Formats: sequence, C-alpha cells, structure tokens
Amino acid sequence: MSLLGKFFSNAGKPAGFMGRVMIWGMNIFHARVAHWALSRLNIPEPVQIAELGCGGGRNIRDLLDKYPASHVTGLDYSPLSLEKARAFNRKMISAGRCEVIEGDVSAMPFEDGRFDLATAFETIYFWPGLVRCFDEVRRVLKTGGHFVIVSESDGSDKPSQWFNSVIDAMNLYTPDDIENALRSAGFKEIHTEHHEAQPWIVVTAMK
Repeated sequence: MSLLGKFFSNAGKPAGFMGRVMIWGMNIFHARVAHWALSRLNIPEPVQIAELGCGGGRNIRDLLDKYPASHVTGLDYSPLSLEKARAFNRKMISAGRCEVIEGDVSAMPFEDGRFDLATAFETIYFWPGLVRCFDEVRRVLKTGGHFVIVSESDGSDKPSQWFNSVIDAMNLYTPDDIENALRSAGFKEIHTEHHEAQPWIVVTAMK
C-alpha cells in the first residue's frame, strides 16, 4: 500500500502519528457538513444522546450546544480517538454533561432503550455490516427515538469514489442502500435530505 493509502486508511481506526493527523483533519474538514446536517434537524429536545463513532469529539460539542439540556455519550473503538475526544470535551465531561467510552457499534455496551437520539457522522462507511449495526442502534434507542446518519457522500461523487478505492475498509453507500438497511433493521419514518450543491446527505429514521 502507498504512503497515501496508509494515511487515509487511518480514517477507519486512527492510530499512531498518522492517526493523530487524521483526527485533527476530521475535526476541521468535517465541520461544514456536520453543521449543515445539525441545522436541518427538527427533533424534539433529546435528553440522552449517543454519538457513535465519535472520532475526535467535535460533534459531541456541537450536539451539546444544540441541545443544552442533553447528556451526550460518545462511543469509538479507536483508543487514540477516545483520547482526543476526551481532551476536546474535557470541560463538559467535568461538568457531567458528557462521557466518552470505548466500544464497537456492532455490540454496544448499553442497555436496551437508553437513548432518545443516536447520531453517526461520517462513520457508517467503516461499520461491519449496515443491517447488523443498525439493528444494534435500534436496540439502544427508546421507542420513538431517532437515528441520524450524516455523510458527505451520496455514493456518486468522484472524490469519495477515489477514497473508497484506496481505503480497504471503506464502503460507500447510496441513500437507497442506507434506507433499505434501516427498513431491514425495523426503522420507520425514514427521510433523506440532500444538500442543494454538495453530495452531502442527512438521513433520519425513527424506532
């Protein structure tokens, strides 16, 4: 694998020096799509939020800002990402509004029906099977809870297709792929919104 390929392969599970650079870049360059997606959400004030595949933790902070009465639990399986997410949100962790824990989205360490809202920003590309993981997300949501998926690719743009070709563990998904997997996992009221000028999508579904 080329040096460039090795670098971008850190997107799935950042580690080492390249992983630190990757997390720094994610926190900066994914901010625009995350802010756009959050501006589109019209979900009643959630109390318990799960930020799945939380990476460097920027979206945890944005969720806490958008929902000031909430508690956010960040989950990631990369020790380096956990370190960075905790550092990024240390004030909110100290205030008791946030925690960041290690775990795999395909077998989460949460009881059934814990969360009002689960979010997945720029991460489902690396999940080990959509239906399997979506079923697990549904398990940890309360009845009536929402699942929000944010992606800066709808599967059609050339840059993302290039990344998909050089990152072994990455899988691009179209909106139809995502919606069909959500239905198979038992979600309802599924809606996809496209950005007017970018291939960005935000998909919402309800348990």
